[in-house]
Amino acid sequence: MNFHLTEEQRMIRDTAAKFTEDVIVPRAEEMERTGEYPYDIMERMAGLGMMGIPFSPEDGGSGGDWVGMHLCIEEISRGDASLGGLLDVTTCVVAQELQVFGTEAQKRKWLVPMAGGTEIGAFGLTEPGAGSDAGATRTTAVPDGDSWVINGTKQFITNIGFRNASLVIVTAVTGGGTGEKAIDTFIVPKGTPGFRLGKKYDKMAWQHSATHECIFEDCRIPGDHFLGKERKGLSQHLAVLQTGRISVAAMSVGLARACFEASLRYARERVQFGRPIYQFQAVSFKIADMAMNIELARNMYLKAAWLKDNGLPHVLEAAYAKLFASEMCERAASDAFQIHGGYGFMNEYPVSRYFKGCKILQIVEGTSEVQRIVISRNL
Repeated sequence: MNFHLTEEQRMIRDTAAKFTEDVIVPRAEEMERTGEYPYDIMERMAGLGMMGIPFSPEDGGSGGDWVGMHLCIEEISRGDASLGGLLDVTTCVVAQELQVFGTEAQKRKWLVPMAGGTEIGAFGLTEPGAGSDAGATRTTAVPDGDSWVINGTKQFITNIGFRNASLVIVTAVTGGGTGEKAIDTFIVPKGTPGFRLGKKYDKMAWQHSATHECIFEDCRIPGDHFLGKERKGLSQHLAVLQTGRISVAAMSVGLARACFEASLRYARERVQFGRPIYQFQAVSFKIADMAMNIELARNMYLKAAWLKDNGLPHVLEAAYAKLFASEMCERAASDAFQIHGGYGFMNEYPVSRYFKGCKILQIVEGTSEVQRIVISRNL
């Protein structure tokens, strides 16, 4: 196997790394504290082409690949995981669903500006009664002439509260009967009558990521907002979530790297019992485990992305990557907290923010339990 990155992939990684160090890291603590949405940072990310890396120029992208996209997500997440999440939802899930399943007209209207970064997207799958059990969707879409009328509620929807979010792609039940109920997928632009945002969630972390309810009350959309094939909406959503799982793995690696770097720096500077605490095995072994597990997690997500780029099956590899990396990240954040001792509990040290922000990575794009179900079913 060739583990060397291409020149383009290295350029993407290095550009994202420099942007993170110069722009995101100095602002990350302030953004989390104030909850102010970082529109200026999003604009600069768009200017660097980060939202359109894996898409063709005709679709508004730069003609790169999914390995490059996930290297970018890792680097951005090292500075701020919620901005990595913005890329995950916009590019790897919503824009990809438009690119794979959309008509040419839909791609021109919605994918091109999204890949260019002037607009971002949201992904409406989760409901109050349908989390891991996505098939329990209760939102409905009823045909009415040449339109569809949608009723229901989606929850925990990332990105939709940003002013530059242009649409949400939602699943809705369109039929039932004796067999499995039909679930289809629809594009609902913001500003559509009958579509409004519900409460903004008060979260333990990622304060500057816009997360809201989406409420649909007799929301009427044109027939050409139907996305993909009939009765295939749920499977379409789940198909792009495979890429989302690779993205969460890359986010986890980025955040774990931040934990590792902070811990290594602190352990070399903090003196106890007359010497730097890095010289004690209890500390240095924790840091050694972080370094090892970060490398293993990165190799797994890169393999999954490479398989995707080459049109090969990657369901298992995406689940492996997401499960291992997200759980590894939680361990890294916990060990970083422990290494910092009492200072880890203080908000002036970034490991406090890392610790609060890591747990969600085991929930989004399929919980750890769901990943184990996916893996066991595919063995």
